[in-house]
Amino acid sequence: MRYYLIAGEASGDLHGSNLMKGILHSDPQAEFRFYGGDRMQSVGGTLVKHFREMAFMGFFDVLANIRTITRNLRLCREDIVEFKPDALILIDYAGFNLRVAGFAHKKGIKTFFYIAPKVWAWKKKRIEKLRKYVLKLFVIFPFEVEYFHKNGMEVEYYGNPLMDSMAEFHRNKKSDKNFRKENNLSEKPIVALLSGSRRHEISRCLPEMAEAAKDFPKYQFVVAGAPSIMKEDYEKILYGSDIAIVYNKTYDLLDHATAAVVTSGTATLETALFRVPQVVIFKTGSLTYRLGKLFVRIRFFSLVNLIVDRELVKEFLQFNLARDIRNELIQILKNNGRRQEIMNGYDEIIGLLGGEGTSERIAKRICELAVK
Repeated sequence: MRYYLIAGEASGDLHGSNLMKGILHSDPQAEFRFYGGDRMQSVGGTLVKHFREMAFMGFFDVLANIRTITRNLRLCREDIVEFKPDALILIDYAGFNLRVAGFAHKKGIKTFFYIAPKVWAWKKKRIEKLRKYVLKLFVIFPFEVEYFHKNGMEVEYYGNPLMDSMAEFHRNKKSDKNFRKENNLSEKPIVALLSGSRRHEISRCLPEMAEAAKDFPKYQFVVAGAPSIMKEDYEKILYGSDIAIVYNKTYDLLDHATAAVVTSGTATLETALFRVPQVVIFKTGSLTYRLGKLFVRIRFFSLVNLIVDRELVKEFLQFNLARDIRNELIQILKNNGRRQEIMNGYDEIIGLLGGEGTSERIAKRICELAVK
């Protein structure tokens, strides 16, 4: 059968690649065409557009790039019609993908949504679009099942696909000595800096992280380079510091890190699954921040805290970030009680997310539904 997948950012590319591998187990003759990235391309099929050309976030970022987004959307619609997929699989990236879902619904294309839009945080009206346009919604957090059920929509939960990524990594991981040698890192304890995958996230969050790092000379701070961001862009921000950058090695970095400072997003959960104590931050434009305060209605903004429904890790938003990062890093680096509290919470999260095989289970279900 033919499968058309759309992933608009790095995390979607990762989950999309694992889903494609799962589909191949159930349908070895599967043909793929997709919007995605290098990971999906490594599985096979045809990459139509790379996510680095699509990663826009926030009201003003979207507004500034509306012509590009419109052009991408038109190309996508035309390409789907020409490809004639048996199944359209939309991976996260709700603003773009819900528009595609509406188009596909009119064309009678079986459409699946994998990784639900964060309607529990804002834009609850999107549930109606999901209910109308999507044959099946696959969620990846246990709390989402109850949320959608309360709002009149049945969904399916088979675990979290990050568990597959973790298992695959641990089967082939490098020793601490080799990792440090390959990346010219010293023997100092590592503090990982995960500053996001989008340019505007990095430009706002990484300077705050770098400023806080100045007060920890006994540690080495290392940035996990996002594949869509050039090294020169990082170097402009880090000029004058001794902070290192490693590309395409986020999991290796977390595997050998003592602590981490993380921009809110999927990376907070990945950090938890590696059992690395972390500080979570987020910073956006001032107008976007003010608008967000009017519409976003959640107690926490990190996935770690949302899953356990309490403040397990500290979250700092928008103001005085360097100061707050510095203060909490002192706690998680020096206070064994605080570290253990976080570790216990991480074990709780790991227990809730299920074991390996999520991507394959979801892929099998999509193949079943696609042939009906």
